[in-house]
Amino acid sequence: MLYLHDVWVNWFEGEENGYSVCFFHEWRKEDGIELLDQVPLLYINTDLFRYIENNMHDLPKALLDLICKRAYIRKGQERIVLDYACVVTDGNDIIAFDTVGYEIPIRKSRLIPRQEQQVFDMIAGIKPQNFKLDEKMKEKEYHILSMEPDLIYGLTRRERQLKHLLMMALDQLQTTNNHEELRYWLTEWDPKKYGYIRFMDPRKVWQVLYDGVKQGWSTEHENLCRKLIKGQPFLERLWELEQVQEGKPSKQN
Repeated sequence: MLYLHDVWVNWFEGEENGYSVCFFHEWRKEDGIELLDQVPLLYINTDLFRYIENNMHDLPKALLDLICKRAYIRKGQERIVLDYACVVTDGNDIIAFDTVGYEIPIRKSRLIPRQEQQVFDMIAGIKPQNFKLDEKMKEKEYHILSMEPDLIYGLTRRERQLKHLLMMALDQLQTTNNHEELRYWLTEWDPKKYGYIRFMDPRKVWQVLYDGVKQGWSTEHENLCRKLIKGQPFLERLWELEQVQEGKPSKQN
């Protein structure tokens, strides 16, 4: 088995989509970077790699058995064993994961560039290992709180975080289903269509709003998000955290 040593990881916990596991250039000084003293390296096929990267479901038992208690983390002078942790690659992309004792990849991390190159050097000339993956496991379902990659790619870390926040607020609007409130927010988004929105079928208003904001990110998106979350302490707190990270004023207007 191949092993990496002294691997720096920046764990993103509970992220089912790979686009939310930030690459090194988006790491922040406030992130909790950890050092893996030793971690197995597996060269696997692309289907399994994408499954690990973009899901939080059970991993193949054969893979878990192979990496069981073979990774260690260094904390001060203490060397702590991890039940199931590993770095996997399909020859094109790389991700580290730690199940924190479960059988699903709870925590995920990218590697620093130097160690990414080390991975590619180590697998040169060898073939990927095969692990059985049921066909049903390959299916990936997206929804408003787990957006399709096409709606996310190209955005910065801050923009991705705020877009997710906007989708959380829109999801609440859909659940509440207050037709007048929905008309108000659609008008906020697209005021030029006020006359049309007044007479729009109430069953279509939310979908038109969602279809209008789901693509890309802009100042208009950010303004709508700021207004939508006003008065909701939990969402306001998430907003403020992103403003602080970027050094921007966090006050809600």
